[in-house]
Amino acid sequence: MRDHGPEEMRIRRKVIEQIRSVFLRAGAIELETPALELKEVLLGSYGEDQKLIYDVQDQGGELLALRYDLTVPFARYTAANRLPAIKRFQIAPVWRRDNPSMTRGRLREFYQCDFDIAGTYDTMIPEAECVSIMCDILDPLLDDIAYTVKVNHRKLLDGILGHSGVPENLFSPIASAIDKLDKSPWKEVREEMLQKGISAEVADKLGEYAVINSFDRKQSPTELVDYLLTTSLASNPSAAEGLKEMKSLFRYVAAYGRLDKLSFDLSLARGLSYYSGFVVETVAHGTVIEDGKAVGVGSICGGGRYDSLVDAFGSRKLPAVGFSVGIERIFAIIQGRSKKVITDTQALVVSVEDVFEQRIRLCCALRKAGIVTEIVLDFNPNLKKQLKYAQSNGIPFVVFVGRKGLVVDVPLGDESVVIKDMSKSTQVVVNESDVADKIKSLLATKPE
Repeated sequence: MRDHGPEEMRIRRKVIEQIRSVFLRAGAIELETPALELKEVLLGSYGEDQKLIYDVQDQGGELLALRYDLTVPFARYTAANRLPAIKRFQIAPVWRRDNPSMTRGRLREFYQCDFDIAGTYDTMIPEAECVSIMCDILDPLLDDIAYTVKVNHRKLLDGILGHSGVPENLFSPIASAIDKLDKSPWKEVREEMLQKGISAEVADKLGEYAVINSFDRKQSPTELVDYLLTTSLASNPSAAEGLKEMKSLFRYVAAYGRLDKLSFDLSLARGLSYYSGFVVETVAHGTVIEDGKAVGVGSICGGGRYDSLVDAFGSRKLPAVGFSVGIERIFAIIQGRSKKVITDTQALVVSVEDVFEQRIRLCCALRKAGIVTEIVLDFNPNLKKQLKYAQSNGIPFVVFVGRKGLVVDVPLGDESVVIKDMSKSTQVVVNESDVADKIKSLLATKPE
């Protein structure tokens, strides 16, 4: 948990606004849920990560917990309100008792940006919509930083486990081990699986499939799924169903124009126990500096289908799919490459004589015109103090009112003011009634 200073908040606000605009353009509605949930609502939904839930006990003795994510509260809300369908987003903090790493955006308190589609639709079309929206968010935020959208299917993974001889009661712990292949070598993952109770023969057979992904094989996702359908794996009913659905997904994602972003990764499991089908995780290939060393940022988005989660809070079955954007990790990338800008203020109205009322009048006029404007909050501040304030806070334009002590190269009319571009040290004289339009035109030429 940490504080966020003015410069960080400026970047965070812009990023969140940008993400919100993508969700709204997709027709999603916004939802807000409480920070605290009944502990019983959260338990049983997070697999091995359940130990990271923050417990809270209120004065009445009711067992509560800080929300671990936004998906389970959304499922509770959907069930409680008996909604037949909803496309929603929520941007809010969550809490986990994790080992923090501030520069990589791994914190105990952090924001998530969730998007979910609940309702009955044709197979894999909502999933393709999620992939498209995810890419719409990441393209402008990451700019020139490459990223990969890894996808898999829990039915396919279960089929691989069954086809390899893994006992059904070990599916969950073995899948959790396989999910570590993006961070650990096969040798270490294999050893963990042996410790969890499968034989070396089963582990080796499992490894033939678990290490496969379309990126390393230099195949398109469609080519890889077509290949897998010709192997003995397709004889497993669960695997065959998963492969068929993934083939449909790739067709729909191609229609959205996003197939080039996908990697079909058979090791992807996602640790949360409520996932029942499609799973997705997006990895950014950027780095940040941590303890003087460049380290990879890693996963920045994740999600999947959870057709049975809403059932846990009521008798109705409502299938759903969605994803979460790890805003803290995206923020860590953007902060590392952003120019230092102290403020969003666009103009500072200054004077060199006692024209306090004129400064206030012009400041209010610029604010009404939509320009972020300040004055130095003294009755008659000296010019040096005012210019120093503008320079130290990165304010791009200074507007001079009054004439005493002001030297310009052109004569001034009774209602003229001077606009100074602080970055270029150039100035222009305009009528006071035109100053807002002039500043807007000058701002339009400034890089972000």
